[in-house]
Amino acid sequence: MTQFAKDDDSVVVVIGSGAGGGTLANELCQKGVKVVLLEAGARQTPATFINDEWAAFVQLSWLDMRTTSGSWRVATDFPNLPAWICKTVGGSTTHWAGASLRIQEDEFKARTTYGDIEGANLLDWPIGLADLEPFYDRAEDKMGVTRTHDIPGLPGNNNFKVMYAGATKLGYKDCHTGRMAINSRPRDNRGSCLQLGFCFQGCKSGAKWSTLYTEIPAAEATGNLDLRSGSQVLRIEHGDNGKVSSVVYADADGAQHQQKAKVVCVAGNSIETPRLLLNSASSMYPDGLANSSGQVGKNYMRHMTGSVYGVFEEPVNMYRGTTMAGIISDESGNDPDRGFVGGYEMETLSLGIPFMAAFLDPGAWGRDFTEAMDSYPHMAGMWLVGEDMPQESNAVTLHPSDKDAHGLPVPNVHFDDHPNDIAMREHAYKQGSAVYDAAGAKRNYLVPPYPSTHNLGTCRMSADAKDGVCNQFGQTHDIDNLFISDGSQFTTGAAENPTLTIVTLAIRQAEYIADQMSKQAV
Repeated sequence: MTQFAKDDDSVVVVIGSGAGGGTLANELCQKGVKVVLLEAGARQTPATFINDEWAAFVQLSWLDMRTTSGSWRVATDFPNLPAWICKTVGGSTTHWAGASLRIQEDEFKARTTYGDIEGANLLDWPIGLADLEPFYDRAEDKMGVTRTHDIPGLPGNNNFKVMYAGATKLGYKDCHTGRMAINSRPRDNRGSCLQLGFCFQGCKSGAKWSTLYTEIPAAEATGNLDLRSGSQVLRIEHGDNGKVSSVVYADADGAQHQQKAKVVCVAGNSIETPRLLLNSASSMYPDGLANSSGQVGKNYMRHMTGSVYGVFEEPVNMYRGTTMAGIISDESGNDPDRGFVGGYEMETLSLGIPFMAAFLDPGAWGRDFTEAMDSYPHMAGMWLVGEDMPQESNAVTLHPSDKDAHGLPVPNVHFDDHPNDIAMREHAYKQGSAVYDAAGAKRNYLVPPYPSTHNLGTCRMSADAKDGVCNQFGQTHDIDNLFISDGSQFTTGAAENPTLTIVTLAIRQAEYIADQMSKQAV
C-alpha cells in the first residue's frame, strides 16, 4: 500500500471517497498526481456487505449526530437523520440505486428559464450542457450506464411492468427501464446484475458501479494513492498567504494527525462539506473558509420527493429485481401551465419491510397501518423526484451547543418547502396515482418525503464570487487551491438524480487541477 509522508506538501488531499472524491482521486492518480484520500468510514468489500437491510444500514450509513429544524416532515419524524447517506469507503455509491441521468440544457439556466420566483434564490450555472457533454460521455462509459455506449437496458421486473402498463394507458411516451450504472451484461471485470433486489444496501455481485471497487482500486494500482480510511477530517488549515496548507484529521482511535497539502478538495457530501468549511474558521477567515459571499451552507436542496405505492389484486413482489430500473420522464420538462416551474421524474422504487414500516407512516400503528403492511406483496412503488427551489434560508449551519466526539459543533440542517415544491409534489402525487389507477390499483398510498439521498447546493457554483462559493471548476472563489468536489457545488438541483453529474464534474475538475498544477498556478 502506498503511503506518503504527512509533511509531503506536494500531495493533493481529497476528503471523501464517494462519487465526487473517489472519482477525482482516480482521475488525478491516472495523471501521475499524488493523492491522499481521507475517508471517515471503514472499508468494506462485496464479500463483507450484509444482506440485511437494518444491519446494512448500520454498517454503511452516516449515523453521527445531526440536528434538524424547519417545517419539513423529517424534522419531526427523523430529527437526527436528515439524510440517508453513507460513511464508508465508496461513500453513498455503496448505497445508491444507480439511476444516471443527464441534466437538461434549460435546467442549467434555471434563473433565465424560470424567471424571478418569489422566495427562491435562483441562479444560472456558470456552465451549460455543451461544456459537460464530452465529460458526461466519459462518465457514462466509466460507469457503464445502460442505454449509452451500446449497453442494453436492464430487464423489466414486475414493478416496472405495472408502471409501464399504467404509463402507456395514460399516454406517456418516455417510459423504460432507465439509464442505470448497473451492468446489464458483464463489463469491466464485473458481472451483470443478478436481479437480487434490495439495492439500497451494498451490491454483493458488484454489478452496480461504486467507487469502492472501481475507481479506488484503479487509483491504488497506479501507486499514486494513499487511502486512509477511518480518518475524520476536523479542519482545514491555511498559511499566512491565505492558501490552504494542511488538513487535521482524527484516526479511528481518535488520535489527531496533520497532513500537508498542495491542493485540498472537499467531497464530504452537502452537509459535511459546508460544516468542515465553517468549522475551519480562523482570524483571516472568521466566517469560515471560502465564505466571503456568506453562501457557505446556504441554498441547501434535497430534491422534491415523495412516493406512491399502489395495491393490486394480484401479487407484484416489487422487491424482486433492480430497485430503480424503471422511469417515466414525460413530466421532467418545464411547463408552467401545470402550476409550477421545473419538472420531475417518476422512478420505480421498492423498500424492504423494515424501511417500508419506518417510512410509510412513522410511529403509526393500528388497523390502517397493519392493513397497508399486509398488502406489501401486492404493492407496486414509485419514487417522485423533481427540482426543488434553492432558498437562502434552507441551510446547513453549526449547532450553537451540540458537539461531536471531537468537540466540534454538529451540523443543523434547516429546510422548508418552497410553494413551488409543494405544487410540484401534489401534481406528481396525482399523476403517480393515475398511473397505478390506469393499471388497476385497488388503492394508493401517498408517502411524504423521507431522509434524503440527494443533498445539494450548499457551496454552489457561480460566475460572480458574491453569489456563490466556487467557480465553474469547483475552485473556490476565495482560495485558489481549495476545491469543492461533490454535489455541494450544484447551483440548482434540476429534476435528475445527481450522481452522474457529480462524477462528470469530478472528471472535468481533475483535468483542470492537473493543468493548474503543471503551470504552478495553484
